[in-house]
Amino acid sequence: MALTDQQLMDVRRHAGYPVAGTTMTITDDQDTVYLRYGMLQMSLHKRLTSLSAVEEAQVISYLSTIATLEAAVSSASDNLDTAQASVWVHNANEVSDRMGLLNLWRRRMCEFIGVNPSPTLGNGGFSISRG
Repeated sequence: MALTDQQLMDVRRHAGYPVAGTTMTITDDQDTVYLRYGMLQMSLHKRLTSLSAVEEAQVISYLSTIATLEAAVSSASDNLDTAQASVWVHNANEVSDRMGLLNLWRRRMCEFIGVNPSPTLGNGGFSISRG
């Protein structure tokens, strides 16, 4: 069983890479994302379309978890208008906490697949540079 087109696109999106649209067909040999797998270099598409059934199941599990976390970030906006209600106190960092958890799982998926997260997703740390 192969990953669906939707799942292939979701992996690319959650790894932080832009869509290809219709200007470039993504194939095993033509992609915008490449990774090293041992001594080999291969496209993300090639990697995702050559997974074993067990590996596919794990990628699908990551996608399911990430979709749940992504939906939780969106629904966190339901509480942004409440600072305190009765004994309940809103976590002022809820959205950033949820984004941090979402991005952690996105990076874990990338690590499992063997692809570096895009520069926009990064590694979860920070860097300092002098200009």
